[in-house]
Amino acid sequence: MSIFRYSGENKNGRKSMGSVVANSKNDAILRLQKKEIRVKKINDITDSVEGKFLRFISPVKTKDMVIFTRQFSVMVSSNVPVVESLMILVEQTKNITLKNLISEIAYEVDSGDFLSDSMARKPKVFSNFFVNIVRSGETSGKLDDVLNYLADEMEKAYDTTSKIKTAMIYPIFVVAGLVAVGIVLMVYVIPNITSILTQTGAQLPLSTRIVIATSNFLKNYFIGILIFLVLVFFGIRAYTRTYGGKLFFDTLKLKMPIFGKLFKYIYIMRFSRSLSTLLKGGVTITKSLEIVAEVVGNIIYKELILDTLESINDGNSFSEEFEKSDYMPKMVPQMIAVGERTGKIDSVLDKINDFYTRESDNMLNNLGKLMEPIIMVIMGVGVGIMVAAVLLPMYNLASQF
Repeated sequence: MSIFRYSGENKNGRKSMGSVVANSKNDAILRLQKKEIRVKKINDITDSVEGKFLRFISPVKTKDMVIFTRQFSVMVSSNVPVVESLMILVEQTKNITLKNLISEIAYEVDSGDFLSDSMARKPKVFSNFFVNIVRSGETSGKLDDVLNYLADEMEKAYDTTSKIKTAMIYPIFVVAGLVAVGIVLMVYVIPNITSILTQTGAQLPLSTRIVIATSNFLKNYFIGILIFLVLVFFGIRAYTRTYGGKLFFDTLKLKMPIFGKLFKYIYIMRFSRSLSTLLKGGVTITKSLEIVAEVVGNIIYKELILDTLESINDGNSFSEEFEKSDYMPKMVPQMIAVGERTGKIDSVLDKINDFYTRESDNMLNNLGKLMEPIIMVIMGVGVGIMVAAVLLPMYNLASQF
């Protein structure tokens, strides 16, 4: 598929400009004519700097995928043919990158490919989890039901992620503001004030000398510090791509105060929701566990799931490995064991997901209250240091007259 930049006039004679995704220039013109746009100029910009820039600034976000899946499921459930549904979505989708991908999928499916096989060739957008759910729907002949269920689950996952981001905005904003104010004070304000104190020749308290030394260091080596922080950032980023780095930071996440329990709940929710969705879609338990191990997003839980898979292949029960793990609440393997005995593992996983969804919602709602004392302590310490370092010697100096 190609991206075309066009200019022309609409049915009211007004100037119309924009971009359109199509197989060819003639196809692009036909698409625009259906919208009653008379094309005056049209160019293929797919491989141009503009085309690459458009794709760069338009990554496919989770929200885009949620909307696409929901609209696709509604149309397929309404007995609209798959190719026709995809072509309608091409017109409705605003994201240029996703629009291009949907066009390619529509063309490939129309040429005889399976929908899941076409999506599998675009792994950056359509995950292994997504592809296998769609493939199970194609195999069972229940693509509409599978897509509808997948849309529901993606919306739940998106809502959870949105709640976490919203809850984190306040503490991040406050901490960033404190850091910014502290840097401004240390680099610009403190030197002017402390220069007056040093000129008096009076004996300065230890806190004042520490603040002056810190201020001088930041002022003299500010660029060097920035370069060092950038190098540290990229160094940590490279380290997290190694097995040891992933293991270290994923373990750290689970052991963090306040947030550690929240991360644990999120991983358990992700595991139970994804596995339940795959099992209901008709995917085998072994294949489902392979996929979920990649979806869960934490190397500790990934290895636990793979150990469980190996245990199942050796003829052991599903819940056996979970019972041994310190990172899995005891309730989870006990409920899964009940699901194994009754043959209703997917229903049990739904109940686990519902429970931890409520628990994580409660934690997110109380996160602001939990963070407020910590933020107040940090602010109090910062203000106390400034008072002790600046105002106290000025007060002592004034009291001498």
